[in-house]
Amino acid sequence: MRENVFIHQTAIVEEGATIGTGSYIGPYCCIGKDVIMGNDVRLESHVVISGDTKIGDRSTVSPFASLGQQPQDLKYKGERSCLEIGCDTTIREYVTANIGTEGGGMITKIGDHCLIMAYCHVAHDCVIGDHVILANGVNLSGHVTIGNYAVVGGMSVVKQFIRIGQHAMIGGFTGVDRDVIPYGMVRSDRVTTIKGLNIVGLKRHGFNMDEIKTMLAVYCEIFTSEAGRGHFTKNAEEVRLKYLGNRQVEQIVKFIINAKKNPICTTEPIDSSPS
Repeated sequence: MRENVFIHQTAIVEEGATIGTGSYIGPYCCIGKDVIMGNDVRLESHVVISGDTKIGDRSTVSPFASLGQQPQDLKYKGERSCLEIGCDTTIREYVTANIGTEGGGMITKIGDHCLIMAYCHVAHDCVIGDHVILANGVNLSGHVTIGNYAVVGGMSVVKQFIRIGQHAMIGGFTGVDRDVIPYGMVRSDRVTTIKGLNIVGLKRHGFNMDEIKTMLAVYCEIFTSEAGRGHFTKNAEEVRLKYLGNRQVEQIVKFIINAKKNPICTTEPIDSSPS
C-alpha cells in the first residue's frame, strides 16, 4: 500500500515493502523489501530498516536509527526471524534493534507507547512490554524481558536473559545481572569520591605554583586531615577565615556551604539513601 504516502526523492524503498496510509519517509531513508510499516508512521531521515521488520501505527523513528539488522550473535546462521515494534512508540536517534534468533523464539519485540531514547541497543530476542522507557544509552543484551511500564535509567546495561518486572525502575549507570521483581527499584552501589585536585588542568590554565600549593593545602585541611575527615562542611568556614581574601579558596568553600540537593564528593563514601 502506498496511498497518501510521502516518500522523499532521496529515500530508497525496495519493491515489496508495505507502507501504510499517511506515512512519511524522510530524506535518505533505506527501507528493505520485507519491511511492513503501519499507518501514519514517520521516519525522519537517514533511517535504515531491513529484514522482517514491522512497525505499528503512529510510531516515529528519528535520524540514524538502524532497525532489523542481523543479530550480533555468532550462533546466528541466517535463519529468517523478525523485529516487531508496536504502535505509538518513539525510537530516537542512533537506536539499534536487531531481529531474533532460533534460540530465542525468532522475534525481538518492542511494545506499544514505548520511548527508546538515543543510542539505546535492543539486542536479539529481547521482549519489551508496553509503555516502557529506556533512557539514553541503555544496552540490552540478548533475550532480556522487560515488563509493562518499567523504566531503565541512562547508560545502564542489562545482562543476557535478565527479566525486569512491570513498573520496575532501574537507576542510571546500573549493571543489571539479576532479575528485578515487578514494582522493584534497583540502583548500582556506585559511590563517587574525590581523588585530589586537577593539577594538570590548573597548570594548563595558567595557575602558578603558589596558587596550586594553597589549593592543595585547603584540600587536605578540608578532606584528608584527621580534623577534617568526615567533617568537611564544618571545617570549610575555618578554612575560609584562614585564607581570607583568596578567591579560589572562597569559591571552594562557597560551593560546599551552598550545597542543597546533592551531597558533596568526599574522600569517603557518603550514605545517600533516602531518609
